[in-house]
Amino acid sequence: MNLRDKLRGLLVRLYARRVEGHLDHAQVPKHIGVIMDGNRRWAKAAGSTTAQGHRAGADKIEEFLGWCSETDVEVVTLWLLSTDNFDRPKEELVPLLGIIEDVVRSLAADGRWRVHHVGTLDLLPAGMQRTLKEAEDATAEVNGITVNVAIGYGGRQEIADAVRSMLLDAHAKGMSMEELAEAVDIDMIGRHLYTREQPDPDLVIRTSGEQRLSGFMLWQTAHSEYYFCEVFWPAFRKVDFLRALRDYAARHRRYGG
Repeated sequence: MNLRDKLRGLLVRLYARRVEGHLDHAQVPKHIGVIMDGNRRWAKAAGSTTAQGHRAGADKIEEFLGWCSETDVEVVTLWLLSTDNFDRPKEELVPLLGIIEDVVRSLAADGRWRVHHVGTLDLLPAGMQRTLKEAEDATAEVNGITVNVAIGYGGRQEIADAVRSMLLDAHAKGMSMEELAEAVDIDMIGRHLYTREQPDPDLVIRTSGEQRLSGFMLWQTAHSEYYFCEVFWPAFRKVDFLRALRDYAARHRRYGG
């Protein structure tokens, strides 16, 4: 590392401390959703393989959760694999699934996080299903940040699964279609989402410069604030995280349009 890079790094750290010093913890979002985008483009720019890009992105997660633990964040949802990702070439998908499974095991072994899967289990290999179940069971009593691992997740699929669950529940209770139609409301549907009993995301961060949700938590983000960051996920820094929190705290949240 040359002198110029050292000076740049020092200035970034000093700026991060300044932003952190002015951060109002009372205005910190309780639930942050993260669309961790840009692993492949980061790898291409660095002359690395796609698998190395995904591994670098996975390595960033522990650091990110550490930053969250320094604030009053209670829930973090990490979008690790979408339903659309299953269309990727096998030579990319298979290593990616292995990397994600390692992430889940690492989160469970850390001891600081309560791991919760959000997504469709049926799409996942049997081994990953077992890993997710073991991680949830092992961390069920952890009194720390709830980390939703969105694996095999799609926003439309979640709503479809919620409606299916609601219909099956009504059938089990012996409700008629007329009774169900009369009872359906926003709260009822919410009780059948993957994130039931959790607060909706206050803030959604997306890296890599893309300014779209791509189906991320379509129901829960009705009133969320969004922060789009230009850097690729593996290069996401604490100063970028603090900027997102500062930007969120500066907004005047209004509901209903």
